Amino acid sequence: MSGDVRLREVEEADLELFFEHEHDPETVRRSKFVPRDRERFMTHWASRVLGDPTALVRTVTVDGKVAGNVVSWWDEEKRFLGYVFGQEFWGRGIGTRAVALHLRQEPTRPLYADPYSGNIGSVRVLEKCGFRHVEKVQYGEHEHLMLVLDASSAPA
Repeated sequence: MSGDVRLREVEEADLELFFEHEHDPETVRRSKFVPRDRERFMTHWASRVLGDPTALVRTVTVDGKVAGNVVSWWDEEKRFLGYVFGQEFWGRGIGTRAVALHLRQEPTRPLYADPYSGNIGSVRVLEKCGFRHVEKVQYGEHEHLMLVLDASSAPA
């Protein structure tokens, strides 16, 4: 593990880097998430992410450099957690530390996450933070895992 991992409020300048992260070919392959074009991305972030007063949205920095973001939001009756990091920050424990910091600020339990089942790194981050498998879910042709962090969950 390396670097000073911190969370801060999202600044407008962060969005361009978040857009790049979402479009990284390896991120797309691992997440099975279809990236939005620039206009849809910026509109989504302005209205649905930053414009949602119930969302908890943070920029993740490592040694002062923007590494990615962590977000929690409501989808109907469930609160979800999601994150995206630049590839240069993968495999260094940064995701686990950033999610753990976010969970200190996010009081809602149960909290859900639904990574693509083949995204071993993302699944492991969530498990290290105390999430447990609930079920498999199908989104189109891709199998995802529904994980939950509840009040009795403790990090491994």
